[in-house]
Amino acid sequence: MSVPYETTAYEPAESPESPEEHLARLLGRALNSFELPDEELRRLDCALAHDSSLHSAHHSAGLHRETYRHTWLLADGCALTLWELVHNTAPGSEPQHEVYVDEEELRAATARLPLPSDTPDFELPVLVQLSPIPGPRHVYVPDDSADHARRLLRRAENPDQPDADTAALLKSAFAHQITQAFGRPCRAGRIGLGYSLYEHAFLLGDGREISLWEVEHTATPDGRHMCEVYVSEAAARDAMERRAAQVS
Repeated sequence: MSVPYETTAYEPAESPESPEEHLARLLGRALNSFELPDEELRRLDCALAHDSSLHSAHHSAGLHRETYRHTWLLADGCALTLWELVHNTAPGSEPQHEVYVDEEELRAATARLPLPSDTPDFELPVLVQLSPIPGPRHVYVPDDSADHARRLLRRAENPDQPDADTAALLKSAFAHQITQAFGRPCRAGRIGLGYSLYEHAFLLGDGREISLWEVEHTATPDGRHMCEVYVSEAAARDAMERRAAQVS
């Protein structure tokens, strides 16, 4: 008969693994891991998070077969899935593990197993929740992003601009997005003042995201255009409030 499989026994929740550790354990137990395309495995070098879920199960007369969907979230926002087949070919024999890059290969491998064909599978709907790291919030554009960060920091005139550690991190940026921020307005100050707030979001080589917040304004004694850069939106908006108060 078909029965659900205990997923807690398959991967204990109290022992979380990194995406790299999970992949290494999956490939280490798979009999056919050497057949996987190298280009697919190289893509997993930049995995940020992973999730595993039971896809289907078949238990009958001492024979069993389970299939699992292992999904990794990559730094570019894409997801990559490997399919694992776990089965025994004789009652009481040790489970064997196989892994495939697509569901068609999984189905073909499953069809070759000596399991009764008159018992339907127990299948679960696929619901993948990638955790603990969420996907990128921005639509990044690969560009000379490290140089963009350097030029942004170079034109900042505020003394409390991002420190050298932040600048060093941004040297590994390979993609970025610039968006104008709206929301709570600052006090108007004198007539003719101009304020703009921009978020410069950067995607780093290790998959992390860092945002710098740029304030452009003319709240200077001579009305000159000025650029300030901060590490948080709150700090940037507080600076806008202070500038407006000083010239009002």
